[in-house]
Amino acid sequence: MSDRDGIFGGNDPFEIARRWMAEAEQSELNDPNAIALSTVDAEGLPNARMVLLKEIEAAAFVFYTNYESAKAQELDSAGKAAFVMHWKSLRRQIRVRGLVSKEEGPQADEYYRSRSLKSRLGAWASAQSRPLASRTALMAEVAKITTMKGTNPDRPPFWGGYRIDPVEIEFWADGAFRLHDRFVWRRKKPSEPWEIQRLNP
Repeated sequence: MSDRDGIFGGNDPFEIARRWMAEAEQSELNDPNAIALSTVDAEGLPNARMVLLKEIEAAAFVFYTNYESAKAQELDSAGKAAFVMHWKSLRRQIRVRGLVSKEEGPQADEYYRSRSLKSRLGAWASAQSRPLASRTALMAEVAKITTMKGTNPDRPPFWGGYRIDPVEIEFWADGAFRLHDRFVWRRKKPSEPWEIQRLNP
């Protein structure tokens, strides 16, 4: 893989992803950690939405959500997910496919405590993905939760993280004349070593 150098160089795809993210944090105007998360429902119909990636670990990607939301139900049912991160300013993207598990321990507690108070109270107040009568009703629920939970609410039992352990990671960078550079890292399961291939644009 002699031509896999420069921005594609390295023997650890998570380190490459962290490096690209650090560059994006300097150039993207809004939410450089935004990912388009894809799941499938019980009938196999795909679903996609933007969420914020909160950590690139040594061997996984982590984001947080309401466990009773549509996305969480689909994640729990399928046990698999995919996402793409696209940075327009860098003309790069990372595509990930993998296996899903929950992060609902001390790491989730710590991240929840790091959020603003309004975000923590909002997590309690929102019955995510379910019908809502009006914004007024939602704000009334926030006020009620604020009275009940005070200024230091615990993490809701229905809110936490998901970890994606990838079996495929593709790094893509824009090339002249639509001749893009693409390298895909693949393995059959997270415990196996990576195989790396250059792909046609």
